[in-house]
Amino acid sequence: MTAVTSPHAGRHAAATARFVAEHGTDERALVLSAQRGEREAFSQLVRTHERRAYAVARAIVVNHEDAEDAVQEAFLHAYRALHRFLPDQAFGAWLHRIVANAALDITRRRKVRDADELPETLASPFRDPAEGSELRQRLQDALATLPVRQRSVIVLHDVEGFRHAEIGKMLGIPEGTARSDLHYARSHLRTVLGSVRRDL
Repeated sequence: MTAVTSPHAGRHAAATARFVAEHGTDERALVLSAQRGEREAFSQLVRTHERRAYAVARAIVVNHEDAEDAVQEAFLHAYRALHRFLPDQAFGAWLHRIVANAALDITRRRKVRDADELPETLASPFRDPAEGSELRQRLQDALATLPVRQRSVIVLHDVEGFRHAEIGKMLGIPEGTARSDLHYARSHLRTVLGSVRRDL
């Protein structure tokens, strides 16, 4: 998915900057403003959370294009469901659950599509410069051999730093299941990647 620059992008960015200057960036205040229909408040929430949201999606789909699609779908869903959100809750946790669900939905849809499809698009504002290396590719290949849930758990925990309880809420599983999935995923990767250390 390639980003398209709108002719109104400059005005939108300026409006967002004015909003932040006038209202600040306190998250609860932003949520309340967004619930009142102030679009710039929601834009600021998007800017605050978009990179972490992408990381959550990428942990599940391990595919740049699908991760961006999941984030886009999640923010759209969050905007439509914002009136149901309780401002005293953590907006990030609520959003990450929506992102995880969107990513899991895309993963399920992926299963009926061509498994040999190219896993990356060339243009990516989030692209990891090391992604093209042999070691990175072998790690991605090893992660791809894990079941979706276990792959999601190990990336969310070991790479993104989420706690077991947070991962459980995002993926809709008990905390104990997240712990056991992490143990299994680590053990599996140690076995699969054992040859990498010998080959390097």
